[in-house]
Amino acid sequence: MTNPVSAVAQPAFATRFPGAVRRLPWLVLALLAVFPLLAPTLGLEYYVGFVRRVLIVAIAATSLNFILGYGGMAALGHAGFIGVGAYTVVALVEAGVSSAWLAWGGALVFGGLAAALIGAVSLRTRGVYFIMITLAFAQMLYYLAVSLRTYGGDDGYGLYTPLAMGPWLDGAHPDVFYWVVLAIAAGVFALFSRVAHSRYGHALRGIRDNETRMVALGYPVFRLKLAGFVAAGAVAGLAGGLLASHNTFVSPGMMHWTQSALLLVMVILGGLGRRWGAPLGVALWLTLEEALKMHTDYWHWPLGVLLLLVVFHAPQGLAALLERRGDRQGGAA
Repeated sequence: MTNPVSAVAQPAFATRFPGAVRRLPWLVLALLAVFPLLAPTLGLEYYVGFVRRVLIVAIAATSLNFILGYGGMAALGHAGFIGVGAYTVVALVEAGVSSAWLAWGGALVFGGLAAALIGAVSLRTRGVYFIMITLAFAQMLYYLAVSLRTYGGDDGYGLYTPLAMGPWLDGAHPDVFYWVVLAIAAGVFALFSRVAHSRYGHALRGIRDNETRMVALGYPVFRLKLAGFVAAGAVAGLAGGLLASHNTFVSPGMMHWTQSALLLVMVILGGLGRRWGAPLGVALWLTLEEALKMHTDYWHWPLGVLLLLVVFHAPQGLAALLERRGDRQGGAA
């Protein structure tokens, strides 16, 4: 006799275990928070800096995912804002600023200002023209950085003196910078997730799906898109400031168009418009890159194969693939 339970579709995993789904981000955050304390006993001190770099790049990728995945703005110059933030830190250090909070705050502000100026022109175009004009502006910023001999020009600029976060933080623990980056990353993820599900986020997705209809409904489309573009540029600038402190070195290469393309690949790999798509794509790409470099000089080939597999088997990204598998495992029998 057929089991009546097996004949009825079971609810999805997220529906059956909503508490587990809600607690998963907190579990990941807790594991990341205790990692620097466990790393010395496990012989993984090097990977504390690696995870910190992953978090910083994930901040920039999350800002790109917001305008691309939710707003449909395919910008191919996002690394330019990262470079603006990094060189803002360099300029402030050269001017005598030693506070990390002032330097990172300046990176946030000037990243947003650069995005406002570029967005005011770029957002008047669509499609491939928008892609090309954002690329052109990013390359202009790249060549501007190359010409700045005061800040090292093409050779870059070294930050030999660490920025001060305050006496109550600097002497607390050698990995306090890691925890500051983790807190900022968690705040950025939570903020963009909240905004994406707000009225503004729904309006932005409506513009992505049918801009003409949103104009007909009376929405200020240009202002809504510009607000999202500026927010994403400001957060990318903050990521650039954090990256400058992490690397203790800034060069024009960090805003080259290839870096924008790599950031775009990470976001697509994780899943456009998915809540955890950008962090997942960044973590997977950088981890595989780090692991493959230890075994072969031709590490680009396996990553290229990975991209092909994702294109054919998970066109909506790995986050969407994991969601579908979770639904199937907890769904219909």
